[in-house]
Amino acid sequence: MDFIPEKKLGFGLMRLPTLEPGNAAAVDLSELDKMVDLFLENGFTYFDTAWMYNAFESENAVRKSLVERHPRESFTLATKLHAGFLKTEEDRDRIFSEQLRKTGAGYFDYYLIHGIEAGMLPTYEKLRCFEWLLEKKKAGLVRHAGFSFHDRPELLEKILTDHPEMEFVQLQINYLDWESEWIQSRACYEVCRKFDKPVIVMEPVKGGTLARVPEAGEKLLRALDPALSIPSFAIRFAASLPGVMTVLSGMSDLDQMRDNISYMKEFKPLTEEETKTLFRVAEIINGEITVPCTGCSYCTEGCPMGIPIPKFFSLYNEDMREDLASKGWTVNYTNYELLAEKTAKASACLACGQCEGVCPQHLPIISYLKDVAAHYESEE
Repeated sequence: MDFIPEKKLGFGLMRLPTLEPGNAAAVDLSELDKMVDLFLENGFTYFDTAWMYNAFESENAVRKSLVERHPRESFTLATKLHAGFLKTEEDRDRIFSEQLRKTGAGYFDYYLIHGIEAGMLPTYEKLRCFEWLLEKKKAGLVRHAGFSFHDRPELLEKILTDHPEMEFVQLQINYLDWESEWIQSRACYEVCRKFDKPVIVMEPVKGGTLARVPEAGEKLLRALDPALSIPSFAIRFAASLPGVMTVLSGMSDLDQMRDNISYMKEFKPLTEEETKTLFRVAEIINGEITVPCTGCSYCTEGCPMGIPIPKFFSLYNEDMREDLASKGWTVNYTNYELLAEKTAKASACLACGQCEGVCPQHLPIISYLKDVAAHYESEE
């Protein structure tokens, strides 16, 4: 299909470099400028943002670092409409107009109905978002219409049956989630193949989980090719799948970008041996990981107590991989205290359920927060 980028690496503008730790809105534009330039210089063109990324500042950063500094025809830009911000049909146009203003892009090459799952689909259907998106395409404000998806393959099949006009689908695909009971990467991917829809991959490194695998898994990957980085295998896994048009990498600094470019500029698909090894690594990780959080931070935007949920889960996961029986203490106890002082403790959770309602991974966040509180606050 003629709208598929020539190179498969996409720049995910969700975890941008920041000037202030913990302040996602304080985007480091100087660093981002360098990343954008390097990305384009190496022949990559696909940029992916969304209304709420980086505390609603990602689209502004796109204008400053990309749109105002490079010819419009030199890149393609994707952004999204999320049900969490929609109450009326008028909200669709209000947000879209703001996105055009914030990005300064004039039009969007790819526009996605964002994060569809069973709970959100009724809102999208009630507000006629699929039809609305096609109207934007007809008006020339959107070049290609699609959606991102976080649910069961049966629902995905229904959507593609009801809306064959959707041109592409964005899915969470990585070798850890390939056979996951909750994510079902393989099954959802196969539905897209059945309907001949190109796939954009999100979370190929699962929020960094597949960049820092357990020691036993790392040894297996180093044995394959010691010159390649650990996350390179995860991104190449997704890019090797037939029908995948773009693999989004949420690059946060120049080093990450240089690494990704090094093996994606002249992309080589995984060998059969490499693929088998990755599934062995997945078995090792699944034997150790406690909270399968990707760090997307959707849960934090509406938390009434301001709990930094993904950060707490990251600390907790690290500790759960330690030999706590012999160590007794890790630096993460201090890290937890310092973070909680600036925000809120895990025990401050009101169990309102807002976080679980927007979690793309469908995690029992309230229960996990109780575990975090028991781990870090038990001796207070």
